[in-house]
Amino acid sequence: MDFFSVDYLKHLADQYLVPFGINLVIALLVFYVGRGIARLIVRMLNRVAERSNVDESLRKFLLDLAYGMLMAIVIIAALERLGVKTTAAIAILGALGLAIGLALQGSLGNFASGVLIIMFKPYKVGDLVEAAGHIGVVDEIKVFNTVLRTADNIQILIPNGQVTGGSIKNMSVRGTRRIDLTFGIGYDDDLKKAKAMIEKVLSEDSRILPEPAYQVAVSNLGDSSVDFVVRPWVNTPDYWAVRFDLIEKLKLEADAQGISIPFPQRDVHFYEEKKVA
Repeated sequence: MDFFSVDYLKHLADQYLVPFGINLVIALLVFYVGRGIARLIVRMLNRVAERSNVDESLRKFLLDLAYGMLMAIVIIAALERLGVKTTAAIAILGALGLAIGLALQGSLGNFASGVLIIMFKPYKVGDLVEAAGHIGVVDEIKVFNTVLRTADNIQILIPNGQVTGGSIKNMSVRGTRRIDLTFGIGYDDDLKKAKAMIEKVLSEDSRILPEPAYQVAVSNLGDSSVDFVVRPWVNTPDYWAVRFDLIEKLKLEADAQGISIPFPQRDVHFYEEKKVA
């Protein structure tokens, strides 16, 4: 057989090249049409996510993930049209995905926790929270971690898995907070006079809320003092300023009215042992 004859070359073209060319064109059409459909689906999902007020960072991540999965399906369909056996490739990709998932299970757990935080909103940016043993203002809520800013301006990144794995204390969500102080006086001091003094200090601070009403009550008869609980309510942003001011004002007013604030004391006795001659 003459391998270079026109008839043989025509036979090869008819048997292999023409079908391959047709399949290549169809495969390219499948790829481009599939890519267009994938982009259309992603745009539709984006509009739904925007109407649902899904967090921007989470929305971008999910849309990228959806687009990647759709394009993987399109590419496999195009390769199948070219006659490429993709069964083994799919099995390899599945095993690779499983291995990656096991290696990144901590990160995936943080991602899942981030989705829950963004969906259910136990806190928002600007809230003062205590989470995973840290207290600070929420600066950012990311898919994998939450960024806190402490009172001394230190940035703390907490993995979201740790946040949802424990209790979350949100000190901003209610809008008001109660200050809990203990104020002790001596047993020799006038109880009613001390209580009136405390109430006077509280009533003179305009930042203390009239409702709920503050509480001043004897809570304990200690070893060296009679203890009052002092519990006024304030707006959350005023909490620390009012707390510090109250401690100072109560001490100054107690000094001015001659009310003692006892402190622990210890008597030490020395014994001299006399030696017998």
